[in-house]
Amino acid sequence: MVETVLFYVLLVDSIICNVIAHFGERWYVMHFRSLSRIVPVTKAWALIYLALVLWAGSFLYRMGTLGFWR
Repeated sequence: MVETVLFYVLLVDSIICNVIAHFGERWYVMHFRSLSRIVPVTKAWALIYLALVLWAGSFLYRMGTLGFWR
């Protein structure tokens, strides 16, 4: 149950990260100026993050733990 909730939180975070990296990089730099210097959002990093989350989700799916209906 905990790993399912954590997976969905990370999935939503990685999707938001990809949206910001591809469409809102200027908005991110303007509104989070000091954070954007420390943690810049790049398209490659965002795609790798999404791929890793989906890869972990595939393990949860194969183990049968991905879902709230259990």
